[in-house]
Amino acid sequence: MDNVDELTNKLSALIANLSPQARRHLAKNIGQKIAQSQRQRITNQQNPDGTSFIPRKNLRKKKGRIKRQKMFVKLKMARYLKAKNTANQVAVGFSGSAANIAAVHQLGKRGVVNEKRNISTQYAKRELLGFTEQDKALVEELIIHELGWNN
Repeated sequence: MDNVDELTNKLSALIANLSPQARRHLAKNIGQKIAQSQRQRITNQQNPDGTSFIPRKNLRKKKGRIKRQKMFVKLKMARYLKAKNTANQVAVGFSGSAANIAAVHQLGKRGVVNEKRNISTQYAKRELLGFTEQDKALVEELIIHELGWNN
């Protein structure tokens, strides 16, 4: 979170000079690009720091398609991973039941596997959302482009 705060402090004075309409346009562009970046990272199965996700547990009895597939294939779809913006803020996150699934994995919490049988398991920490250095550079580039300093 320090990365985001640092970036916000650095660029907030410049953004304040933009009209509300221009800020909304900028926020929309930033939200779309960050969401796209998060989707690409989830596809590559990487945490924001560049390390790979901890792989699924080896279940001896389970075989087949699910075990071979990458994790979070559907979670990264635009249906679940949303970018919301106003003139003053941008938020990229998950919606609906996907938000609960993502929160369990993001924080490495204990999650319910089967509610009827009351089965739960401890999930490994897999950071689905986060700011990388490339994301920071992308946001700075978009702001500079919006301000017209891209000479």
